[in-house]
Amino acid sequence: MAKRKPFQGTGTALVTPFKKDGSLDEKSLRRLVDFQIKNGVEALIPVGTTGESPTLTYKEHYRVFDIVIDQANGRAKIFAGTGSNSTDEAIEQSKHAKKAGADAALVVGPYYNKPTQDGYFHHYRAIAEAVDIPIIVYNVPGRTGGNIEASTILKMAAEIPAIMAVKEASGNMAQIMEIARNKPRGFSLLSGDDALTLPMMSLGGDGCISVVANETPKDFSDMVRFCLKGQWDIALSLHNKLLPLMNINFIEANPIPVKAALAMMGLIEEVYRLPLVPIGDKNREKLKTVLKDFALL
Repeated sequence: MAKRKPFQGTGTALVTPFKKDGSLDEKSLRRLVDFQIKNGVEALIPVGTTGESPTLTYKEHYRVFDIVIDQANGRAKIFAGTGSNSTDEAIEQSKHAKKAGADAALVVGPYYNKPTQDGYFHHYRAIAEAVDIPIIVYNVPGRTGGNIEASTILKMAAEIPAIMAVKEASGNMAQIMEIARNKPRGFSLLSGDDALTLPMMSLGGDGCISVVANETPKDFSDMVRFCLKGQWDIALSLHNKLLPLMNINFIEANPIPVKAALAMMGLIEEVYRLPLVPIGDKNREKLKTVLKDFALL
């Protein structure tokens, strides 16, 4: 079983760029990897929620892993999105991530089937026992329909050595504080909400897996590093600067706004897979205004 490897810093939840015919845009994906690394992020997360994982085939999942790992070439950690609501499928995807050379697997809580807390525990333990790779638990109740409670996270952290971190996107500060207060040494608490990163880190968090870092990797990763250094005044200034962009990224379902923004910035084509569709006209203008304010256009 894999041993825990603590992480501190910023991981970018990468978008998956597509060509106009809907196929993977491998050239743009490699360009995004370089853009992120050159601007200071410590990790890249391919095929998560922001990467439109529900609409990628398994073959595409694996191809994206391979491209990101190859292009990063050891310059950043790679946390591959391998979650599924089927434990067996999560195991198979995690096996490929391990084989491809990923540093960890980001495993979202099983969605739709609504496990009990005991079911969550056994799901993650089964993956850890089947695949020799560190695991980041991804708790995002707004997407999955179920919350992995703090007591369950802490039980996994205590009893499953491969569980290295939690990406907490519940938005429940009481739950977050309980994890921060009681987590074992070497277990990382990562924000899953850009706008809550600074307050979470003030409570003892270790970083963020970020959407806004797609657009502004330098400012966001700088903010996280200032938090880690205890330079809260500078971190707060960057947080306040970034807040309008953090918020506009969720004016419609992620990753619709962030992909529209990256297309406006000339980094990708604005192509989605159904059931996601392009951002509405009114929201597009609001997004464009924020991007102009940030001098990103």
